[in-house]
Amino acid sequence: MPVADNTTTWVNEKFNASIVPTLVDYIKIPNKSPMFDPEWVKSGHMAKAVDLLAGWAKKELPEGATLEIVRLKDGAKDRTPVIFIDIPGTGGKAGDTVMLYGHLDKQPEMTGWREGLGPWVPVIEGDKLYGRGGADDGYAIFASLTAINALRKDKIPHARCVVLIEACEESGSYDLPAYIDHLAPKIGDLSLVVCLDSGCANYDQLWSTTSLRGLVIGNLEVSLLTEGVHSGDGTGVIAASERVMRILLDRIDDSLTGVIKLDALATQIPKQRVLQAERTAEVIGDEVFNKFPLQPGVAPVTKNLVELILNRTWRPGLAITGSEGWPPIGNAGNVLRPSTTLKLSIRIPPRVDAVKAQAAVKAALEKDPPYGAKVTFTGGTASPGWDAPEIAPWLDQALDTASQRHFGKPAMYMGEGGTIPFMYMLGEKFPKAQFCITGVLGPGSNAHGPNEFLHIPTAKRLTLCVADVLAAHAQQP
Repeated sequence: MPVADNTTTWVNEKFNASIVPTLVDYIKIPNKSPMFDPEWVKSGHMAKAVDLLAGWAKKELPEGATLEIVRLKDGAKDRTPVIFIDIPGTGGKAGDTVMLYGHLDKQPEMTGWREGLGPWVPVIEGDKLYGRGGADDGYAIFASLTAINALRKDKIPHARCVVLIEACEESGSYDLPAYIDHLAPKIGDLSLVVCLDSGCANYDQLWSTTSLRGLVIGNLEVSLLTEGVHSGDGTGVIAASERVMRILLDRIDDSLTGVIKLDALATQIPKQRVLQAERTAEVIGDEVFNKFPLQPGVAPVTKNLVELILNRTWRPGLAITGSEGWPPIGNAGNVLRPSTTLKLSIRIPPRVDAVKAQAAVKAALEKDPPYGAKVTFTGGTASPGWDAPEIAPWLDQALDTASQRHFGKPAMYMGEGGTIPFMYMLGEKFPKAQFCITGVLGPGSNAHGPNEFLHIPTAKRLTLCVADVLAAHAQQP
């Protein structure tokens, strides 16, 4: 039984009157993930964000629900907090539990915000709420509780639900395993996981994520000198550190094609995922690449849309996301610099062992360095990807029915290029659970980059879809 038609109006009003204004306040808080704010405890921004979202949630708790802010320690060190909400079921199978997951930590500022916008400056323009974290992933706690309250409003049964909002996802969720172990007796045995931290290929229908890439991050440093020397004196005698860097990077990444060379970072793409990529290409067409803020005249790496989709979901790829060792251009003298450091972000496909992939990258980069240079690959993290289990018929039907009702088009399935480490953890811990991984990160939303926005109508429709999926879950035979 889906939610009543008048509940659609109720959800719209809840967003307009309560959720969006709270998200506006949330965007103002620079609660960067610990990887980007090592002094997050001292700065207090994370605590402020947790208190804001938990405060809203406490006012919206369904009857019988409880909320706690869980704070653990790693020795003397504080772990990032978790918001945990336990909502008793009103129906469904005995012992069934649904987990609804999101996170509230944010990526750093990034440059390039257009005039009038900024990471901590919430701006509403039409259907879009601009600012860091609204779509990735601040809206999740609001959508989760509102979906359950919609069912309670219409007296539609749902199974027991737990809502878990973490504060470390953008840093690889390194604190989360400790919380899962700590909360295991309260979580119970999961039969369905609803994750609201993923993407959508358009804003016209419900998209369910079937796979996520993993991630290997590390800092590659190359040094040949103990201090800088006059470039006229040193060039041609001592190799420049940036040239050695280019040689090393070419060991793992073909600079002409972008193809990763290391076999340990690749896998065979399942036929079903290829078919899903073909279907996605048919539906969204050139939006596969047009969604990006391209400079005039820039073309994608290939015109084959299916290959582009597979490239971003099932093939490894390298990006350089930071650097050290270069002075600003205005202060760059004629000096052969002593060292170059690059932060490497390497996406790896599902089914690839992240730890082995990281070891393969380190070995390839550090082995036999040119000219005897000092080369180190350090400070990294290795997060595995995730491949969804076969979808149950009831969930497949529920997703399509919900999409048809609230979006007016059928549900779609696709892989995503990003990483949600928690999905791998849950897949390992609850192998029989079904997964509904979805989100609002669609064309132009630009999570992690400048001008990030939340498409408000999609968030509203997605909330209604989640409510209908929870209702179908409680009714399954």
